[in-house]
Amino acid sequence: MSSQDIPEENLPAARETAHGEVADEKHPFADPGLPPHEHRVQDIDERAAKRSERSVAFLFTLSMLATVGFIASFVAIDHEKSVYVFPIGHINALNFALGLTLGVALFCIGAGAVHWARTLMSDVEVADERHPIAASPEVRAKVHADFKQGAKESAIGRRKLIRNTMFGAVALVPLSGVVLLRDLGPLPEDKLRHTLWSKGKLLVNMNTNEPLRPSDVAVGSLTFAKPEGLEEHDEEFQNEIAKAALMIVRIQPDNIKDKRELEWSHEGIVAYSKICTHVGCPISLYEQQTHHVLCPCHQSTFDLSDGARVIFGPAGHALPQLRIGVNDEGYLEAHGDFEEPVGPAFWERG
Repeated sequence: MSSQDIPEENLPAARETAHGEVADEKHPFADPGLPPHEHRVQDIDERAAKRSERSVAFLFTLSMLATVGFIASFVAIDHEKSVYVFPIGHINALNFALGLTLGVALFCIGAGAVHWARTLMSDVEVADERHPIAASPEVRAKVHADFKQGAKESAIGRRKLIRNTMFGAVALVPLSGVVLLRDLGPLPEDKLRHTLWSKGKLLVNMNTNEPLRPSDVAVGSLTFAKPEGLEEHDEEFQNEIAKAALMIVRIQPDNIKDKRELEWSHEGIVAYSKICTHVGCPISLYEQQTHHVLCPCHQSTFDLSDGARVIFGPAGHALPQLRIGVNDEGYLEAHGDFEEPVGPAFWERG
């Protein structure tokens, strides 16, 4: 069928919609407009609106309770405890409680917001023409007016129960993330400032696992020691030896330049931390003639005859010295712990 066979009243130029829109050859499909608005039951019945308000408030309140449950579960439930959940089986009780409470908290906020929007906020359809991105003053004024009208129609100012419970739920949910930061690991407290060394602890040779006597340390030799009672099969051995590892060098007393170093030594035997103060590498290279020790990682060099001060490299401060002496049985012993934290600096150090 050709266009000549189409009745004139059916041609695009002749069609007209109920809203007065006329189709033509350039725009053959006229805007049909919006259907008549249908009011919701909450728009005409205040009792139904109150029921919806209470439902939304209940969801927000349930979210707050779930967030509190999340925090309580994190604190109270042992991380090794398991529970049986049908049909999943045995699962970690802490993970199950955290996932359940956090899921309920987030779901209730979302469900409450959706229910609020669908039942109480204005649902009048508004059609607006597209406009350039750069809005004119008139458009901006219209947007501000629309925003104020929307805020008024949402009843957020009038329905205080919804507003307050929503604010409470949204304010509490972020606490879940804050609590999760606690799971990054145990708090360091002051553990970085102390080692296993204490008054009376014997210096034990790392190679022979025997207590050291002064005669065991020859001039120009380098010996590595650990605290008495620390064994390699201990669960915390790696953590403790990383702080307590000791290197022992015997220097002629006349060659010791630092007064405190000489006072804290025994017959020229000095004990320094083996942990480099740059990034914590173990120091293992010793030069007998100069009494310099070198960290193999980044070549930080320390002078053990002058308070282990840094003479080269990126290390920020000298190696901590351990005050030592000899007990009644003739064994080398510590007179206390290091007076400063061993290893590299950390943000709490001061």
